[in-house]
Amino acid sequence: MPSLPQHLPFQHRKPPAHVIEDAVSNHDTLEAVAETLQTLLKGAEAIIPDGVLDLLHGEPVGHPMHPLLVHVPLGGWVIAAALDHLPAQSPGGNEHAADLALTLGTLGAVGTIATGWTDWSNTRGEARRTGLIHGALNEVAFFLNVGSIVARRKHRRGLGKALSGAALGLAVAGGFLGGELVYRHGLGVGRTLAHRQG
Repeated sequence: MPSLPQHLPFQHRKPPAHVIEDAVSNHDTLEAVAETLQTLLKGAEAIIPDGVLDLLHGEPVGHPMHPLLVHVPLGGWVIAAALDHLPAQSPGGNEHAADLALTLGTLGAVGTIATGWTDWSNTRGEARRTGLIHGALNEVAFFLNVGSIVARRKHRRGLGKALSGAALGLAVAGGFLGGELVYRHGLGVGRTLAHRQG
């Protein structure tokens, strides 16, 4: 049987996702910020009861809570975006449903944020830097959506749609980096994030 080629072209190239992650996360300044923020976060965790930390890490269920909870905000934000731009049977017919989906998704993001930062506190290396960017993008998305809710309630729907649209774009970018954390760095794979990983 003829042997297979030993050096296929793709074996010498990083996947595009890895190239993008390396480009945005491999910076000394980011490492210094991550180190400082993680130290502060660890100090805050020291005053949180162990049972609460275990819950945030997902110890009772045996895997991280963050990947489970992330579906709530993303689902709400995607549905809101769809309703914002789908034709309605009457003018403004989708507005209430879009606003409700956006509000529920944004409220659901609170638990997602708490579990995400709790898990991030135990990361290291490139995973810690990437996780910092991942979290920051999603934090900005959260606050943009809070702004969108306020704008919508003040009948400034154009501004509200622009804010939530920008937020969804940032959440997608953050989700891309979240995929790198799991599939490249193995964070939380087969275990919770209560121990150092990355």
